Amino acid sequence: MKKETPGLNLPRRRFVQGLAAGGVVLGMAPMLQRARAASPGTHTGAAPVLTGTEFELIIEETAVNFTGKTRMATTINGSIPAPTLRMREGDDITIRVTNRLKESTSIHWHGIILPYQMDGVPGISFPGIAPGETFTYRFRLEQSGTYWYHSHSGMQELTGMYGALIIDPAEADPIEAEREHVVLLSDWTDENPMRVFGKLKNQGDFYNFNQPTVVDFFRDMAEGGVGSALEKRQMWNQMRMSPSDLADLSAETLTYLVNGTTPAGNWTALFKPGERVRLRFINGAGNTFYDVRIPGLALTVVQADGVDVAPVTVDEFRFGPGETYDVMVEPTAEAYTLFAQAMDRTGYARGTLATREGLSAAVPPIDPPQRLTMADMMGAMDHGGAMAGMDHAAMGHGKMAGTGDGAMAGMDHGSMAGMDHGAMGHGAMAGGLAMASSEVRHASTEYGPSVDMRVDMPRTNLDDPGVGLRDNGRRVLTLADLRTPGGPLDPRPAEREIELHLTGNMERYTWSFDGVEFGGSTPIHLSYGERVRIILHNDTMMTHPMHLHGMWSELESPEGNFLVRRHTIPVQPAQRISFLVTADALGRWAWHCHLMFHMDAGMFRTVVVS
Repeated sequence: MKKETPGLNLPRRRFVQGLAAGGVVLGMAPMLQRARAASPGTHTGAAPVLTGTEFELIIEETAVNFTGKTRMATTINGSIPAPTLRMREGDDITIRVTNRLKESTSIHWHGIILPYQMDGVPGISFPGIAPGETFTYRFRLEQSGTYWYHSHSGMQELTGMYGALIIDPAEADPIEAEREHVVLLSDWTDENPMRVFGKLKNQGDFYNFNQPTVVDFFRDMAEGGVGSALEKRQMWNQMRMSPSDLADLSAETLTYLVNGTTPAGNWTALFKPGERVRLRFINGAGNTFYDVRIPGLALTVVQADGVDVAPVTVDEFRFGPGETYDVMVEPTAEAYTLFAQAMDRTGYARGTLATREGLSAAVPPIDPPQRLTMADMMGAMDHGGAMAGMDHAAMGHGKMAGTGDGAMAGMDHGSMAGMDHGAMGHGAMAGGLAMASSEVRHASTEYGPSVDMRVDMPRTNLDDPGVGLRDNGRRVLTLADLRTPGGPLDPRPAEREIELHLTGNMERYTWSFDGVEFGGSTPIHLSYGERVRIILHNDTMMTHPMHLHGMWSELESPEGNFLVRRHTIPVQPAQRISFLVTADALGRWAWHCHLMFHMDAGMFRTVVVS
């Protein structure tokens, strides 16, 4: 059966754009909890706003229709997104969650520092909320900023269980704005998520409609000659990979939403000319990286993952599931398009900033899809050495080239979490523990069927916006641009170093740490109070938004200088990054990729602080 290119036929365009009035089917599940008081100047679309210190949330199935087909969603208080919860720093919070589903459920408070028993991860921090039961979350708010909450059970997050969580500072907010809007981006599929997962397990590129074509071959030939074009195509074929594998899911199955509204629905946020407007962007998608811009408006980033940053002005930023960015804009025209295109360029979410309802601005065309390069795949390795890091055994080339069976190749990196790299002689090589070690150590567990590639010479730069955003004529935010004022929370250097590799096999559709899926892994142990450097080394061709629960991740530069405090850090293909963590939170915590199917396929670990 021939695949069609999204956007070139009318039925496909209707699917991508969705229905103008798509969303919760009225009359079948009325709102169970209305806002007590919306904050002045705040417009949240379909989601009610709840404020105070006590909240009642009810989880149940609700009929929705985004594409012309009625489907059942998992909702909180009957809405998608779930109600926006507005709280204040320093308050003691009580949230009673009642489960009216037929299966267990949960809510995780993403990025919130709290006791592990309140973190909401079934099997890690609590048993989950059984059908018919009510669970009460209680915690004190020790932070402020833009956060969100979502289910951590099954596929419920993808079927509608997510909402914004806004915490106002105890004192006056240093970010001054006359108006603000929550902009919660997400994605929706009419398919049963488990059926989608099954398709990916059978064929990892099932939803990839941007595969290389004959036109691409002739373009390569015009640029580098016949020999270069043939060599390039042969290399990708030998690796059994595609340079267009930027995302697991595409507009073939996804509809992209802004505050629960399809592109055709045109979610609209109001402003008055001359106002300083704060936009609280939240990526609540199950599987989509978004590239966000507002043509005609500069975006001044003032907060990342709920933490204030030194203002930096850009035209565009990319963020993955779990990340949040607050930006300031100063609109003067009557209408602007809020444009968030998917990384794979098969679709987009869209809204409007306007002086009154009913206005709209031109929607820009989707950028041409870009291909991964060999630098994206193999880091700093040159063309001649690129194949040394590939799994030649899987390609029929016999024993893997360039690896050997030395002590490092035989080391079980699954146990490296408890190993002090400073005691291994890496201190002199890396300037003590003031800098991350640069020697790549592949675990013995990476040499198996769950890993289809390994990167031996990764990139360590943080100033790369990523594939599809390089040299596009716009100012694009990078991790290197971000600075948290005041420095790290803990001034101590790292006492030890943990190196973990992000691994996968696209043919088998398995994802893991160090080649070990969650079911076969053991917990990572941290001693209470210790300062630890964590190195994440991406051996895959996809970008992974990595979320460590319960503790802040303080990203550092390749030179060991503190940059920014985050709770979710995107790691690009063939990239090696490091951050410091203070193990100041006793208990059991989750650590995983926030691409839902990657997490469910095994890129998940338990962290125990004791």
